[in-house]
Amino acid sequence: MDEPFERVVAQHGATVLRVCRAVLGPADADDAWSETFLSALRAWPDLDRGANVQAWLVTIAHRKAIDVLRAAQRRAVPVAELPDAVAAPAGRDLDLWSALARLPHKQRHAVALHHLGGLPYDEVAGVLGGTPAAARRAGADGVATLRRTYQATIDGGDR
Repeated sequence: MDEPFERVVAQHGATVLRVCRAVLGPADADDAWSETFLSALRAWPDLDRGANVQAWLVTIAHRKAIDVLRAAQRRAVPVAELPDAVAAPAGRDLDLWSALARLPHKQRHAVALHHLGGLPYDEVAGVLGGTPAAARRAGADGVATLRRTYQATIDGGDR
């Protein structure tokens, strides 16, 4: 590509960060963001001129975020003492990330890729697997669940 990579980072950095945060939450999103742009920088000279740069970056970000999730699942978490039983969450918080995290996998990723990453559903289907109609349904179901559960949390009770 002829465009300087710095301009691409400036133009699409916020979108990539939104996708990383939607999949990972705020704690690990910065690492996935950095990994996304390191990977993209390596591939930048070979990218076709007509490529959709935003879709390309969002796809890389989604894959890097999944890599971070998989790596975290493989790591043991040290604790001082083992609990006798698994504790239930104390209650709902008002954080949108928590509401996104409660969505099923396909819905969360469809919402992240389409609504936060700006990908059309045809490309979301390519990333997640399946048809554009299934990706559209997962996105719509995810948004409907967010509207119902997140708004109920803000209002102070379930509807």
